[in-house]
Amino acid sequence: DTFIHFFFKVVLECGAVQSDALTVDPLATLERYTEETVKPRASILAKEAEWLKFINADLVVSDVVSTVCRVAADVGIPSVCVANFSWDIIYLDYVMAAGPDSRSIVLQIAEDYSNCNFLIRLPGYCPMPAFRNVIDVPLVVRRLYKSTEEVREELGIADNVKLVILNFGGQPSELKLKDEFLPFGWLCLVCGASDTQDLPANFKKLPKNVYTPDIIAASDCMIGKLGYGSVSEALAYKCPFVFVHREYFNEEPFLRKMLEHYQGGIEMSRNALLSGHWKPYLERAMSLKPCYEESINGGEVAAQILQEIALGKYHASVNHSEAKRLCDAAVPDDQRRRAIGQDDILIPEWYANAGKQLGC
Repeated sequence: DTFIHFFFKVVLECGAVQSDALTVDPLATLERYTEETVKPRASILAKEAEWLKFINADLVVSDVVSTVCRVAADVGIPSVCVANFSWDIIYLDYVMAAGPDSRSIVLQIAEDYSNCNFLIRLPGYCPMPAFRNVIDVPLVVRRLYKSTEEVREELGIADNVKLVILNFGGQPSELKLKDEFLPFGWLCLVCGASDTQDLPANFKKLPKNVYTPDIIAASDCMIGKLGYGSVSEALAYKCPFVFVHREYFNEEPFLRKMLEHYQGGIEMSRNALLSGHWKPYLERAMSLKPCYEESINGGEVAAQILQEIALGKYHASVNHSEAKRLCDAAVPDDQRRRAIGQDDILIPEWYANAGKQLGC
């Protein structure tokens, strides 16, 4: 079978607006989302539907844009989301901070997601009850192309040097780095450093186009924020992860739970990061024994599923009831319970009805 790919750049959502690598601005996020997605919604739906018809699309795959699920349903073709989180759950926290005037945003996102035919759910997932048919796959990670020896040789790093990669998802860390941040005999590889930033002798800039999975696998540990990409690659390649908490991102507790379950991470306070009190955390990271031994072929598994859906060969094996989906979303976390049970937040009718069925 032959699949044809078309590429067309268009802004459909803003994700999370951040003032720096660790700070999410919930109010700015909702304001930008309103300007870029809510106000032009009718135009977006019309243009995207026209585009799908023009290219004669058989399938829409998204990570994880809610609007395209609605567009695909309007056109009459299946849609699939591939993700470990969804924006209705992320934005629910933002609405709590912004007030009830923006609650319709969460409702619209959840309603759009409900049009999605399948969710291919990645490990470390947060509750995503808006999706009706869920397919779990193994860890999806980028493959390695170079060995540890090749990476060190290319970077000119001796075998006896301890390596830590400073990785905030490609975003500048904006840290004022100093020699004394690192224990003796350590070298820090810095992702996202600006061209003008001067680094101490025991810090080294990585090229902007560096292939980070190879670097992570070659490093003794990593410092950064929790996100699916960094957590999955740290687990897959057994790189201890020293992570710094990021507020207003509901994905984090579930990734953290997975990382700690496999003995792969410890938390560093933001104050310790900024003040350079790194040594005890790096030394503690060296005592960790990451033990993730599950499959890491989720990319191949997901690709096969997507092909079968596009060809009409894949059908939902279980039709979850609304109550069952709410049960699947239940987690022993105070923040999640507070968000779901908040009286002044409008939530989808099926969600509320399911809660009543369960006696929640």
